[in-house]
Amino acid sequence: MKKAFQFKAIATFVIAFLISATAMAQGGKVPASPRETVTGSINGANITIDYGSPAAKGRKIYGELVPYGKMWRAGANEATKFTTDKEITVEGKKLPAGSYSVFVTLTDKDAVVTFNSQVGQWGIKGGGIANEDPTKDVIAVTVKTKSAPMAERLKYVISSKGFELVWDTISIPVSIK
Repeated sequence: MKKAFQFKAIATFVIAFLISATAMAQGGKVPASPRETVTGSINGANITIDYGSPAAKGRKIYGELVPYGKMWRAGANEATKFTTDKEITVEGKKLPAGSYSVFVTLTDKDAVVTFNSQVGQWGIKGGGIANEDPTKDVIAVTVKTKSAPMAERLKYVISSKGFELVWDTISIPVSIK
């Protein structure tokens, strides 16, 4: 009887240990495209950009993973969300206070950055098409792209002059006043 009790106690301990070890191992995984948030202030407006940050992982990004001439979600997974608490001027165009999804259409020299009033949607539909309703576009601005040092992960950077989307060896600078 005493041996049966000891056996049950040891078996319970071993099972508990294995379950906790498995749970701890699962908790350490980093998603392939973790959500990131960057905040800043530009001329008194508080800006927040919430986006999925994919990694290049040796892939050719521009012209292949992100095709030229095709709108993309400017991040991974859910569409990138841009929020401003005050009206701002983006590349000379007024953008009212609020939250917007950001989409980008690239060529090999420039980018069209579109601010769309629909937020919270998954960034792509079937077939890899951007999940953007053109009837909800608020503004679209064209900017020149720039060369940048290699960035393995897509990131947004906010400065006093605006923001930049930086990934691979390309920067997409957008001025804000």
